[in-house]
Amino acid sequence: MAVPFKVDLSGKVAVVTGGGGVLCSAMAKALAECGAAVAVADLKLESAQRVADEIKAAGGRAMAVACNALDKASLEAANAEVEATLGPVSILINGAGGNHPKGTTAMEYLNPDDLLKENRDFVTFYDLDPKGIEFVFNLNFLGTLLPSQAFTKKMALGRSGVIINISSMNAFKPLTKIPAYSAAKAAVSNFTQWMAVHMAQSGIRVNAIAPGFFVTEQNRALLKNPDGTPTPRSAKILAHTPMGHFGEADDLLGALLWLVSDKAAGFVTGVVVPIDGGFSAYSGV
Repeated sequence: MAVPFKVDLSGKVAVVTGGGGVLCSAMAKALAECGAAVAVADLKLESAQRVADEIKAAGGRAMAVACNALDKASLEAANAEVEATLGPVSILINGAGGNHPKGTTAMEYLNPDDLLKENRDFVTFYDLDPKGIEFVFNLNFLGTLLPSQAFTKKMALGRSGVIINISSMNAFKPLTKIPAYSAAKAAVSNFTQWMAVHMAQSGIRVNAIAPGFFVTEQNRALLKNPDGTPTPRSAKILAHTPMGHFGEADDLLGALLWLVSDKAAGFVTGVVVPIDGGFSAYSGV
């Protein structure tokens, strides 16, 4: 793949969780293009294998590994597999995450009259399922914390390493209808800062990328109609994105390569970088 610029990652071993997805697969390929050996980690082994095969076909070094970002034993087994095949991990991209309908309200605003309706078939704030909230929070927050425990101990012992977490524009400006996802990504941003401080004297830098709005397999139906036109919600997003369009996966790669490079960003830790076409800067007027 074509990267915006190259940094020297030769001799580095990178793990990308959620590596089978649209955004994280692009990150995995970019790291490989810059010389890193990449372990593409995903809950779905076939998705990880597809990306690893593409990296190898392009001349890179990669492996696929199945792991559950919420299962410590699964993560530790994956780390052992990566170490045995590629070597100790020196770069971790915490890309696993997502939303769930059970953590989502049907309406943007609460209409109190809706609470009086019997047998309603839509979800108000008061109907949110605690298990759905828990799932979304765990997937995003624990799905960042647990891989950080599993894959970075050798970094600490070697006093060198890089962790990149994936936050979201929702951490800066919570979107309507998705309180669980917004809160969970805010926790990821906060945890990034906490961990950056905690790891600073161990030689591990910890930063995050906060994507704005990108079309992925998870959100495609929410953002685009079957004919490719924007949904009403998508139109509102674009109206509040000064650049006027969704991001492409390649738009994340410049920040990624800057942050993983010790030469380029050796004194950078604890930052959350918005990549959002100006969404976070726009007041709406």
